[in-house]
Amino acid sequence: MLDRPYVLLSCGMSIDGYVDSPTDERLLLSNDADFDRVDEVRAGCDAILVGATTVRVDNPRLLIRDENRRRARLARGLPPDPMKVTVTNGCDLDAGARFFTLGDADKLVYCATPALPGAEERIGKVATVIDGGDPVDLTRVVGDLSARGVGRLMVEGGGTIHTGFLTAGLADELQLVVAPFFVGDSRAPRFVGDGSFPWGPDRRADLTEVRQIGDVVLLRYALSERYRD
Repeated sequence: MLDRPYVLLSCGMSIDGYVDSPTDERLLLSNDADFDRVDEVRAGCDAILVGATTVRVDNPRLLIRDENRRRARLARGLPPDPMKVTVTNGCDLDAGARFFTLGDADKLVYCATPALPGAEERIGKVATVIDGGDPVDLTRVVGDLSARGVGRLMVEGGGTIHTGFLTAGLADELQLVVAPFFVGDSRAPRFVGDGSFPWGPDRRADLTEVRQIGDVVLLRYALSERYRD
């Protein structure tokens, strides 16, 4: 059996399943109370993974916001922020992105084999570049993360990444937040794309929690026997 971290997928979406707007304007899918919940979940993880498109488009910080949580991690002998991880086939990444420039946590980039030379030149000074296969193999990625001491991995998207983890059977838990509105535009990105998923009409995911958080709803699903309450 593959030795891999516990994998938790986290996503916010509209009622009709979209995770962003079709324009350059950022779509706000959550509220302050839920942002704080996500911050708490992040603080309990060893690494946070996002796709390269998310790094380019959203320019995320991927840092723990609450100083008490940062201090609590330090008291446990951990760095104040989880390791940052991204995966990319082309490695079209800007070394000046906040993913690389903010925070002292390790930054790992799993890159497709053919793009390794360019990746080393472009971002080798700000991140550790790792051969992820051709194309990048998520099973290989999580195996390598486990070997590096990652026991709990939080995956924050985007859609291609969520689809890849789910269809590969590499997810143990899904935390899905539903915002109270519709996007109604098929040009917008969705939570997941097409694929062969382990859960269908004959095998339903186990819904373990439904929680209202202000005007959004958290749906929590157990996706494997490794699920931890």
